[in-house]
Amino acid sequence: MASVVFLGTPESAVPTLETIAAEHEIRRVITQPDRPKGRSKKPQPPAVKTAAGKLQLDVAQPGSSAELLEVLEEVAPIDVGVVVAYGRIIRPQALRVPDHGFLNLHFSLLPRWRGAAPVARALLAGDPMTGVTIMKLDEGLDTGPVLTAQAVDVGTEENAGDLTGRLARMGARLLHDSIEPYLRGDLVPISQTDEGVTYAKKLEHDDRPIQPSDDVISAVNRVRGLAPDPAAVLVIDGEPHKLLRVSLASASPPQGRWQVIEGVPVAGLVNGGIELVSIQPPGKRPMSGADWARGRRESAGIVG
Repeated sequence: MASVVFLGTPESAVPTLETIAAEHEIRRVITQPDRPKGRSKKPQPPAVKTAAGKLQLDVAQPGSSAELLEVLEEVAPIDVGVVVAYGRIIRPQALRVPDHGFLNLHFSLLPRWRGAAPVARALLAGDPMTGVTIMKLDEGLDTGPVLTAQAVDVGTEENAGDLTGRLARMGARLLHDSIEPYLRGDLVPISQTDEGVTYAKKLEHDDRPIQPSDDVISAVNRVRGLAPDPAAVLVIDGEPHKLLRVSLASASPPQGRWQVIEGVPVAGLVNGGIELVSIQPPGKRPMSGADWARGRRESAGIVG
């Protein structure tokens, strides 16, 4: 049984926390501070904090790199740190606190998609394959030596939420199975190659809009890469609508128009159309495109 400090924040980090907690001693769970969410803007705990509470684990929420170092030094000595989507750069002094450093679960096949949004960027790029990588953290941005990796085919209907969940479950078991061999010296990290490096920059507001000038494949990939949150946006009759699921349409209205075809709204883009399978109008809940169409007086209009 290894002594572990766990760093993670969103729901995608919870499977690893639960898997490791079942067989190792977690001295402290470190996560981001509570953040305002929803319309109420009330501070809400990260998913990892909630999961740690159910597991009766000690939680710390440092607000700075200096505070993080203090928390780590409080629980030292520890065998190894584990990081899954923590959301803060770990400084060199902190990296040296665990006896064997930090192991990180990254949701891509490194060195492809180093950075903050690997799943979204893989889907936006239309990658047919991705995976998970277990690496030892160094001072760079996802540049540390690799212990192991596992590849998966990307499902044609998977969005970022679906794929992240699948990778999180797979990665949790892979990281768990790596800890003991790594600590024994049987699993030796190997330096990454610089061949094939790409960067998964953080999602920005400009990543969200779908324009009539977009081609249909890139539009479908954008919707998949941004769903369910923050979601791609299509302006329909002057109002921004979130698109949660779309598909290629066999028939299409002209570019820049939308039309109900066989009960489903279709948006016309530069080289065809996309069926709006699931949509969220402003100020309303998500609904099927068919329900959205039935609730409108018009059966056609303008997009973009």
